[in-house]
Amino acid sequence: MSASRLWVGAAAVALSGWLALVRPAYPDDAPATRIGINRVNLGWLSHGEQERILKEIASSGATDVRLSLSRPVEKSIEAVAIASRLGLRILLEIQLANKSYYPESARPRTGFGRIWDIYRLSDLDLDRYRKGLREALQRIDALGIRLEAIEPGNEINHAGYNGDLAVYRKPGASTAHSIADLKDRLAFERGLDKYVRVLEISRGEVRATVHSHNATVVSAGLSDTSAKEADKRGVERLDPRVFVAALRQRGADSLVDAYGVHLYPGRKTPAVLATHVRSLLDFCRAAERAKPCWVTEWGIANTARSCPFDDRAREGAVRAMRTILGEQMEVGRLAAAYYYDWDSEPSYSLWRCGKLSPAGAAAIRPAEIEGARAR
Repeated sequence: MSASRLWVGAAAVALSGWLALVRPAYPDDAPATRIGINRVNLGWLSHGEQERILKEIASSGATDVRLSLSRPVEKSIEAVAIASRLGLRILLEIQLANKSYYPESARPRTGFGRIWDIYRLSDLDLDRYRKGLREALQRIDALGIRLEAIEPGNEINHAGYNGDLAVYRKPGASTAHSIADLKDRLAFERGLDKYVRVLEISRGEVRATVHSHNATVVSAGLSDTSAKEADKRGVERLDPRVFVAALRQRGADSLVDAYGVHLYPGRKTPAVLATHVRSLLDFCRAAERAKPCWVTEWGIANTARSCPFDDRAREGAVRAMRTILGEQMEVGRLAAAYYYDWDSEPSYSLWRCGKLSPAGAAAIRPAEIEGARAR
């Protein structure tokens, strides 16, 4: 018996008692649309902190949560177990920056101190990735946990999460706006080819589980950073529509159930918000025609830090966004939307001054309630 299987068995024995008492019953039919909240990198926190945060999320009325599988993997799985115990449905983002997925000789591309130093996707070792993901999913499965969805990767159309995209030594110059203009196009395309294999491996491994075999496979949520902002920051990025088109050319439609995208539109009028969202999601299609999208991150900032907390301006923008996202759900372009973030990002967090903010309540209100309210 391998060491990993021994670990699985030991973990199952250690946690089976409390999981058996409180493991939620899952309905056979998945909801048509999902409204959730992000709380990534819980693996960096103690068990007590994980429990406190996830209890706050569950007691707020949230039903779905996006968590991350990152190093340390064991602690990430611990957070997944707590969320499952509390009845939260889980979208698991698999962080491709995990150095365990890369050969010892691989070195991160520098961010020149402005953004993260990050591994090149073209350097990812597919065998290491398969092994690491298989072991993690086996551990989760042994605990009787059902994942609703998996999302391999995050914002890999942006230099902050894909080392094959360049960071300019000095910001301000015009950056590449197409694949043909990238500084290292060949490396980027090798990474893109490798990412399609990541999707294939991820689909195969999750389908091999007992409890999560029907999990939705979502491609990495793509950044909506504009060309103007990329030029200002001196980083390469590609429009989500361009990136998804390149994935589709490589056969990704047969490997994913949905395409992931992120939305950070800022505070705008409802009409401008609607135009922005509709434009960004125009490549998404109803399931019977192609693949819908999952917005795995969306957010509206409020930079205020004082208590008591004034969230009136953001609340209006959040309500407008929920209306627009609801329209996209009704026509089948969109199947899920997860707000970013619960408590760890100062400008975007919904948990303020020890309670859920008014904008937070509007952001995570179940889709059926929001729809009824709008009508």
